[in-house]
Amino acid sequence: MTWHPQYRSSKYRHVFGKPATKENCYDGVPITRSVHDNPLCAANPRFIAVITECAGGGSFLVLSIHHTGKVDPHHPKVSGHRGNVLDIKWNPFDDFCIASCSEDTTVKIWDIPEHGVLKNITVPWKELQSHSRRVGLVEWHPTADNIIFSTGYDYQVLMWRLDVPEQVIKYPVRSISVHSDVVLSMSFNTDGSRLATSCKDKKIRVLDPRTGILLQETDCKAHRASKVLFIGNLKMLLSTGNSRWNHRQIALWDQEDLSTPSYSEDLDGSSGVLFPFYDPDTHMLYIAGKGDGNIRYYEISPEKPYVHYLTEYRSLLPQKGMGVMPKRGLDVCSCEVFRFYKLVTIKSLIEPLSMIVPRRSDSYQDDIYPMTAGNQPAMTADEWISGLDKDPLMMSLRPGSKLDSYVEVGLSKGPTDSTETRHSRSRPNQLIHERLDAKEENERKESHPTLLLPSTDENSSSTTYVSNGQLDSTHCSPPKTENELRQMFYKQQEEIRRLRELLNQKDVRMKQLELEIKNVKNSQATL
Repeated sequence: MTWHPQYRSSKYRHVFGKPATKENCYDGVPITRSVHDNPLCAANPRFIAVITECAGGGSFLVLSIHHTGKVDPHHPKVSGHRGNVLDIKWNPFDDFCIASCSEDTTVKIWDIPEHGVLKNITVPWKELQSHSRRVGLVEWHPTADNIIFSTGYDYQVLMWRLDVPEQVIKYPVRSISVHSDVVLSMSFNTDGSRLATSCKDKKIRVLDPRTGILLQETDCKAHRASKVLFIGNLKMLLSTGNSRWNHRQIALWDQEDLSTPSYSEDLDGSSGVLFPFYDPDTHMLYIAGKGDGNIRYYEISPEKPYVHYLTEYRSLLPQKGMGVMPKRGLDVCSCEVFRFYKLVTIKSLIEPLSMIVPRRSDSYQDDIYPMTAGNQPAMTADEWISGLDKDPLMMSLRPGSKLDSYVEVGLSKGPTDSTETRHSRSRPNQLIHERLDAKEENERKESHPTLLLPSTDENSSSTTYVSNGQLDSTHCSPPKTENELRQMFYKQQEEIRRLRELLNQKDVRMKQLELEIKNVKNSQATL
């Protein structure tokens, strides 16, 4: 008999959950009381959005990621829907663009101002009208720009492209009609060439999202799926649902053979829906139940038994929904590998929850932060529709590295024309520089940040800027209204945050150099 060790070696075995302090939570948020089984929250490195309760119509709240503490009950909202908002998703390639779908049968794409929502937004950038019943889910394509999918209670999955001149789009690119009931979840594989769906008829389907052709379908009575998720590049699917004895269950499937699950495990007898979250960089799977206070996490491997239980985070506060921060928004100096935003309805609270790998050193850890998907599209909508498949463009999370330094060759083109037309504001993290001298110029500018100094002339309303060691005087009138004052305050907060990040990066680099010097001295002493 071969003896197998009870525990396997893993650098993520001791990952623990660290909830934010009260001051770093978002308090007083009127979270929606909708019973729809969606996450109800979305986050990116700049903003956090949450669906709120309102009388008449539908709305959601967009807060700056640093706007923690007590939230103003009269904070402006995005409130252009005539029915309850059911799902929201940030554009993975644009931190200022968010999609929402509603019971009013429409999908709307919103353009969020750079300094946040300072007044109610009621006019969307694009409005998608083709569903005949309420729309329950939206999902952005993971590699192609300006492609979004939606599905509703008319059992249709619609594919839209947004790089068109019309503000109201009534005709989708593709309508997929292979479902016999309401679609409960959608998930793309890594390059966006396959779309997996779970349906109210308890079946999982794998589709070709371009043509709508049904490729695979489950017919397993032992597992009734409610949520489905592609497992990175492992060519596997993970689903959560119920067993025939009504126990909550997770199941792992081969992407090419959905006849029977490769692995299944009963968790408990609770009734809340299980939300799966997968991190393809660390191969960690997180399972959070609606109405639960705990979050289980596992490690996925390509060999049997595939799923390896690690531990779980426990809390007395039940979550109604969960938002997830993209990897590029994590605090790598504290070894944070995942971050949730728990919606705690009983306290009107959004609680950030960081998953931490315990390390003694506070320097950057290369082994737990491999290259991750960046915020640049790998191709245009035309290229993807024509049949081209590309993996996501990867970026490094090392402090001080450029967000636009991608590993793939052939990324010398900048943003698409539609993006440039729609957003005229400056976004340094979305520009791709071709020449080495341009990169060196940016590094020189970052090493001499712009400082705002008051003018010494009492009769002048000009403001003096210090940039790259030189003074530049430009006209800047004082704020005249409350909105202008608030906007200036947010600008200063953003500048302070950027300078703090720059100082932290310099501190980390100094510690690394000190350690290298110490190692050199020790090696010389041994000689």
